[in-house]
Amino acid sequence: MARKGLVKLLVVVSFATSVLCRAQTATAPVSLYLTPYGPPITLEAAKKVASAAQAEAMRNHWLMTIAVVDPAGNLVYYERTDNSQAASSKIAIEKARSAAIFKRPTRAFQDAMAKGGVNLRILSLDGAVPVEGGVPLISDGRIVGAIGVSGDLSENDAQCANAAAQELK
Repeated sequence: MARKGLVKLLVVVSFATSVLCRAQTATAPVSLYLTPYGPPITLEAAKKVASAAQAEAMRNHWLMTIAVVDPAGNLVYYERTDNSQAASSKIAIEKARSAAIFKRPTRAFQDAMAKGGVNLRILSLDGAVPVEGGVPLISDGRIVGAIGVSGDLSENDAQCANAAAQELK
């Protein structure tokens, strides 16, 4: 009799676990790590994306440098607003490359650094930029490149990059 009770309990627990897992999967965001790479972003699409980032920057009176790369991190398009800081030229490109090759926004590295501890191991990842402003570009469910924006506070850089990424969706 005790064995039948144990079997019933295991069936109930198994069913409940299955339901819970399905519920968590349905609400959990899809990881960019699982997003496949697609064909490289075209020059036309890169210009469109950069234009959206520039429009956001202009609305807010920010001087930005914008870089768009393909999935391998190779530069496809670049523009720099007059009088933007010189350092932003390299930073924008590196943010874009980081977002493309690691399949995640550079904010993920920034957040990990802020937590400290074992998260500091990202300092050993070649090309990982722990500053907001780099965002993967997704088209038809595939990563086609990334955009990097630099020139103001990193939060403002990210605001422009995120506005640009919406152009492809």
